Amino acid sequence: MSVKLYSRGAAGEVTGSRHYLAVGDSTIQIDCGAFQGKRQDTEAKNKAIVDDIGHVDAVVLTHAHYDHSGMIPLLPKGGYRGNIYATPATRDLAMLIMMDSAHIQARDIEYLTKKKRRKGEDFTDKPLYDEHDVQKAGDQFVTVSYGRPMLVTPRTQVTFADAGHILGSAMAVFDVQDEGRELRVVFSGDVGRCGKAIIRDPELVPDPDYLVLESTYGDRLHETNDDAIEHLAEIVRTTAARGGKLLIPAFAVGRTQELVYHLHLLSLKGRIPEIPIYVDSPMATNATSIFRVHPECYDQETKRDFLDLHENPFGFDALRYTSSLADSKRINEHQGPAIIISASGMCEAGRIRHHLANTIEDKRNTILIVGYMAAHTLGRRIQERQKEVRIFDETMTLRAQVEELGAFSAHADYGELRDYVARLDLKRLRKIFLVHGEHDAQLHLEKVLRGVGVRDVEAVGYGRTYEL
Repeated sequence: MSVKLYSRGAAGEVTGSRHYLAVGDSTIQIDCGAFQGKRQDTEAKNKAIVDDIGHVDAVVLTHAHYDHSGMIPLLPKGGYRGNIYATPATRDLAMLIMMDSAHIQARDIEYLTKKKRRKGEDFTDKPLYDEHDVQKAGDQFVTVSYGRPMLVTPRTQVTFADAGHILGSAMAVFDVQDEGRELRVVFSGDVGRCGKAIIRDPELVPDPDYLVLESTYGDRLHETNDDAIEHLAEIVRTTAARGGKLLIPAFAVGRTQELVYHLHLLSLKGRIPEIPIYVDSPMATNATSIFRVHPECYDQETKRDFLDLHENPFGFDALRYTSSLADSKRINEHQGPAIIISASGMCEAGRIRHHLANTIEDKRNTILIVGYMAAHTLGRRIQERQKEVRIFDETMTLRAQVEELGAFSAHADYGELRDYVARLDLKRLRKIFLVHGEHDAQLHLEKVLRGVGVRDVEAVGYGRTYEL
């Protein structure tokens, strides 16, 4: 019996996670993420997903982030009728993210149609999927708790281990058995960091024969968590003293809740001034509600600091969640210091672009980068401190201060990935396949992993098949 591995996304790049494990005549798809970047390029890649659906027998979702779950509605739309396996929290968050994406796509098509018609041009594009497709995908989810083996094909079972990345995130541990032969293949999904707020640390998986490992920060080291919290407090204090606004583009799922958690603690301890804090993202508000109903994913520190005291870690006097568009617009009318947390993390869609347009040219303001910004996105251009950027087809000058806090990334850095791998049985581990990373990051991580005794490391090539 043959066992093969190949990838159709997040191979040599960070977005669009989509990997396959073929066991004999059965094929398991791991994740179905959206590509992000230049509109024309990513749209073509996302549409091509439908071409690979016909041979898939089971789908396993590691976590809910858009670059891992965003194209799942294309599965039923393309004829897939099998199960989609995920943890309960991942299923809830993924449904929220996919429905939000359907809304955004519908609005974008409406805007582009009007724009083309004004120019006398035809425009016939349609959204990749709509709300009905999302609902159909939701009916195919099968939720599985951490540590409970589930047979997904006749010869393969999957067990979820906590990846410590976002609420419900998992590493997928596949055990293949056939005629006395046993093989364990682990897909890491995205690996979190130890000591992060709210969720537990990454769980050590049972020793694998093969590990498919993310490499997002394969060439970077983050600040320590304590240093990052102090850095955050200093940025808030400095920006407020200038009379400016602190704008934080943050993923609505995971990053926003962590920032709110830390700002709550800093406020309680008097380490930041009392200024309004706005969470301006309907999806972030809804995601926070999902966080509240999944305390089974919390770490002991969160339970000690808040739950044991019957306090809400995601709500305090200075914090205001906005829902309506009118509320969002009123934030930009606010005079004086404020903190604005708004999706999306890469500044490519949503209300964040409106806030950027209103703050980016004022040197009193600060834009705080707290997560990965993919190549060719507005977020990356701001992170690179390009003097001019385009927002809503208008060229704007970047005068606001730009700060970065890598420690708030939900991804492990190369030191943390190295330490995690070093705890595995390296005699059993035959090979590590690197995915979800750019070229330079993967080259560096490969050297780091070989340095701790990993025998074979290789960056996965797009579409290339590997015999296990």
